[in-house]
This record gives sequence, structure tokens and C-alpha cells, in this order.
Amino acid sequence: MRQVPFLDLRKLNQEIKMELEACFSRVITSGWYILGEEVTAFEKEFAEYCGVKYCVGVGNGLDAIHMILRAMGIGADDEVIVPANTFIATWLAVTYAGATPVPVEPDDKTYNIDFSRIEAAITKRTKAIVPVHLYGQPADMDPIWEIANNYHLSVIEDAAQSHGACYKNRRTGSLGHAAGFSFYPGKNLGALGDGGAVTTNDPTIAENVRRLRNYGSEKKYLHIEKGFNSRLDELQAAFLRVKLRYLDNWNHRRRQISNIYNQELQSVEYVTHPYVPKWADPVWHLYVIQTPSRNMLQSYLAERGIQTMIHYPIPPHRQEAYKELMQLELPLSEQIHNEVLSLPMSPVITDEDILYVTKAIKQFFS
Repeated sequence: MRQVPFLDLRKLNQEIKMELEACFSRVITSGWYILGEEVTAFEKEFAEYCGVKYCVGVGNGLDAIHMILRAMGIGADDEVIVPANTFIATWLAVTYAGATPVPVEPDDKTYNIDFSRIEAAITKRTKAIVPVHLYGQPADMDPIWEIANNYHLSVIEDAAQSHGACYKNRRTGSLGHAAGFSFYPGKNLGALGDGGAVTTNDPTIAENVRRLRNYGSEKKYLHIEKGFNSRLDELQAAFLRVKLRYLDNWNHRRRQISNIYNQELQSVEYVTHPYVPKWADPVWHLYVIQTPSRNMLQSYLAERGIQTMIHYPIPPHRQEAYKELMQLELPLSEQIHNEVLSLPMSPVITDEDILYVTKAIKQFFS
């Protein structure tokens, strides 16, 4: 029986194994493993890629958003608007900063935050809006900016899934006051371990995050504030420099795969495939369908060697970690979390595998 993995990282990294091994050797030989030349070079290259002035490498994507909030002075007694439909890390970053996450329901087509619902959630305590570019598709930023400007709020992108995606010909990471990226191995631009970055055009935010990531220190043993230990290490930065050169090609391949999925599934009843607005150029971190028969379909595909994932089975407000918010009624988010299914997606998956997946889906619904 054919086996179709959800994401074959081994095969992906095998294609550039020699370059990654050369990076490993270079970093080992350098004798410098934290905040050295590799991190500095990657920060410069990724800032240029995103179209911003500054990039600061940090330990992971959650830390990136957390430290942006801290760098902006957002904390206790403040509120931050977040999508109701997202991975819990977006909420956790707000909580770690001492602020309160205020969830807003998504647009039912894109699954990103619905800008038309944001204004009703704003109070005197609101300090920022954190749109997530979910599944690799940018949120609708212009109306979010209009609201933010009217209420003097900061805009922080959660760009953890959107490396290279564009909104009206501008790359994510350049669309807010600052943006947080994750380089978790499964991301479009993934390290071989954890990693993250903050991008911004604001020199004060960049300076503050650089200090916060390194124990609140600008100079060794001189600590200006209570900071954190959250630094992108030299080895991961070296790996990311290699992978950044391949990112656009990998994203192009993801677009080809999404086109096959769209074409093959467009006429399948009871399946809603992704909607892409005209102003969006997504990078298809995930290809997510929605169907009321989600659980049965997932089991059917698994029996045929097709691995799928659910992003995400339980919304943040229904998690035990946020039990104080379990009384919230967020029916659209709950429906999405009950019905979405992520199909295999990877730059190294074959057309034949994609057609095998779509054929199985058609057979299930026939």
C-alpha cells in the first residue's frame, strides 16, 4: 500500500544534506556558538528578505511575540486582541507578558481574524492587535491598521506560519509594528531544532528585544532589566541561512501542490477547500479542508496509508490552560476546530501522491 506522510522532513533535508553538513563543520570549527557571525548574518539576510530594517533572532516563535509585547511596554492590566481560531502560542505570549488575551472570531472563509468584529472587542485597556497569518495566508491587514490607527493600538503579526507570504505585494513580517516568526522544523523555513525571530522597522523595538533575549543585558554582566534567555544559536542560524536560499522555490512548489488539490477537490460535495482573496499570495504552510465528516474521513485516509493532521482539535478557550475563559461562546471557532483537516503538504511530495490523496477523498464521499 502506498504511504503518503503528512510532511517528510527527512527527505526535504536530505536534498540539501551536504550544505547543512558544511554549515555544521563551519560552526564547529569557529569555536563560537552563541550570538556570533552566523546569527548576525542570518538576521541581516532575513530582514532583507522580509523587507524590513531589523531582524532579531530568538529562541522560538512564542518568545518572539512575547518579547515584542514586552518591548512595547505591554503588560499587566492591558488587553491584547487575538484570534479565537489559532494555536495556543499566540495567547500564551500575551499571558506571559502579563496582559489578557481577548479573542475575536474568524472570517468563515479565510479562517483568519475577522476585522469586522475587532472594534466591538476594544476597551480602554486594549493596547494591541495580534493578527495571525494562519496556515500561511496573510490576514487582511489594511482594515486592521485602520482600526489600530483610530484607537492608537499597536499591530503585531504572528507570522509563524507565513514565511514568504505576501499581502498586496508586501511580505509578511513587514506589515505590522513588529512580527514574530517561528523556525520550528516543520515550518516553511524550518531549523533543525527550535528557533524564532522578530522583524521590525522600529529601532527601539529591535533594541529592546535584543536586550530582552539576552538576560536584559546590552553589555556582559550589566543588566538593565529582568530579561530572558532566548537566543537563536549559531548552528540553527547557519542552517537557516542555507534554507532561506531555497525558500522561494519551496513555496513555489507548495503553490503547485495547492493548485492540484484545488482542481481535484473543487467539485467534491461536503468538502470546503481553502479560499484565497485576490490580495493574498499565501505560501501554503498547510492545505486545510473543512468537512462535517472530518473524523470519519481522517480514519478512511489513514487506512489507505495517508497521514493527515488536525490544526487544531481544541480551540484555546476550551483548553484547561484557559479554564477561566471556557464560558466564552465562540461557535464559529468551535465549528472550525471540529471540522478542519490538514492534508499532506510538503515541497518534496509528488504529484502522484497528491492525486492518490484526492482520489481517496473522492472515493470516500462517493
